[in-house]
Amino acid sequence: MGASPDAFERHIAWDIGAGALANRLAHSLNACVIQQTYSRLVIDCNRNPERADAIVEVSDGTLIPANANLTSAEVSARVEMIHAPYHARIAAELNLRADKGLETVVVAIHSFTPRMNGLARPWQVGVLHLGNSRVSQAMLASLANEAELIVGDNEPYAMAGIDYTVPLHAIGRGLDYLELEVRQDLIGDESGQAVWSARLAHHILGVTKA
Repeated sequence: MGASPDAFERHIAWDIGAGALANRLAHSLNACVIQQTYSRLVIDCNRNPERADAIVEVSDGTLIPANANLTSAEVSARVEMIHAPYHARIAAELNLRADKGLETVVVAIHSFTPRMNGLARPWQVGVLHLGNSRVSQAMLASLANEAELIVGDNEPYAMAGIDYTVPLHAIGRGLDYLELEVRQDLIGDESGQAVWSARLAHHILGVTKA
């Protein structure tokens, strides 16, 4: 990608800790995990591929030379090789569950950097939502019962106009969903991932069985 190796250790390249957290949660909840193996610096699969920020030339002040001046054919190749298969796999799993008559809640796990554009982000966890989501509202209320937590309501960013996966696969099918953002310094190692997977599994079980 033309960037230094250090760039791929930073939040600009991947959601630090999110994959490990998702897999721990899946074990606790008996859920299926579908995760992207390519860096979002190649293409961000949680963005509409037609958006300019699906393939960024600069991310949090870091130049990504391989993304500069791409032709439409080069962009299309990344969509066809990386973005489309990821979403096809999610769709296939949801179709399978629908065919079996299984009740489904789509859970999206992300992580966010403690500082962005020079600004500190105080939340430990955020719940992103759009429109009427019973599970999301219940999760906000459940997390708020932990007095030591600062819980973001559509923080560190709002879902509207940015996210692609949940609006497409959950809202688009009429499924309820939960999209969580956990601060990366809290889940950057195994001990943090264990703590947060246990905490979130407890809340998720509570709100999805309510």
